[in-house]
Amino acid sequence: MESIIYVGMDVHKDSYSLCCYDPKRNLFFSEMQIKSETKNVIKYLEHVLEMNDGAITLSCYEAGPTGFRLCRELQKKGFACVVMAPTSIAKSAKDRLVKTDRADARMLAKVLAAKQYKEVVLPTEHVESIKEIVRLRVNVHKACKRAKQNLLSFLLNQGFHYPDGGSNKYWTKNFFEWLKTINFASDYLQYCFEEYLSEVTRQIQRLSLMDKKLKELEDDKEIADGVRKLRCICGIDTIVAVGLVAEVGDFKRFSTAEKFASYTGLCPGRHSSGLSDRSRGITKQGNRYLRKLLVEAAKSVKRTAPHGKKSKRLIARQEGSSTEIINYADKAGKRIRNKMERLERRGVSYNKATAACARELACFVWGMMTGNIA
Repeated sequence: MESIIYVGMDVHKDSYSLCCYDPKRNLFFSEMQIKSETKNVIKYLEHVLEMNDGAITLSCYEAGPTGFRLCRELQKKGFACVVMAPTSIAKSAKDRLVKTDRADARMLAKVLAAKQYKEVVLPTEHVESIKEIVRLRVNVHKACKRAKQNLLSFLLNQGFHYPDGGSNKYWTKNFFEWLKTINFASDYLQYCFEEYLSEVTRQIQRLSLMDKKLKELEDDKEIADGVRKLRCICGIDTIVAVGLVAEVGDFKRFSTAEKFASYTGLCPGRHSSGLSDRSRGITKQGNRYLRKLLVEAAKSVKRTAPHGKKSKRLIARQEGSSTEIINYADKAGKRIRNKMERLERRGVSYNKATAACARELACFVWGMMTGNIA
């Protein structure tokens, strides 16, 4: 049998710390720090194989800001490599007290050998590029929201507030007409106002262009089928559907709907000790953006067709889909609306009820994407 050498890699922007581990001898060797280039890692692995004739290597590193490029390039060169989910790695108190790159590389090598980790499923490069567009849209939305808040704060500080309603009346045609009537006696204040307004206009235009780009992606061959299915569910349109498909990738890696809901961080935590056993808030342990998409979609489900009549937009989105998929999508919308109303009648707060319905929606999304729609 070939012996396996486990290689732990603590990767950073400027340097990689590498360490080999032989579990049979419980021995660490070939520890070094190299410049953060894939070619240097390949030279290191080739040297390890030369020094250990008949062995094979299995390397690993934690998922982080450096992405999956290193793993993909090593696999293309024929070297086995996995990316570990950081939250799945158990760390001792000693690991927290002694935090060095060398210690981290050793820890990763031992965890790899003991198989005490969960592997991150690598998306295809094409799907990952779509994911980056989705996340860019999130950043543009944040910038747009920040620009609007800055303008409103400036106006309030100078004694101006929109007289025709609450926050839901902002950024309408009438609101922008009202902005045109504002003038300041001070040239400095007028300059500030024009700059704030210009930034708002620019960010709104950026967001509009990003939304158009995402709508183009719904016809992409790798995600088109999944997006078309998800858009049949009320509350989920193109932007949310593209985001869900791009962020998750392969839904079938979750064996059950409960495991997918747990991945989103929407499941309640639990505190059990002795005779005490109580539920806690949602864990929030998972993909934050995915969780946000599901929560916003759940809110939209409640507002859509409150009396059970489907909107024209939803009927248009469902056109061309099979009867089985449409029935499943309608079942999801009806069940989530009923659950939201039931929880609110019990006096459950709006945020808690929304989180519970978002978890329910996550299960329906998993069923739709994996074909479990019986």
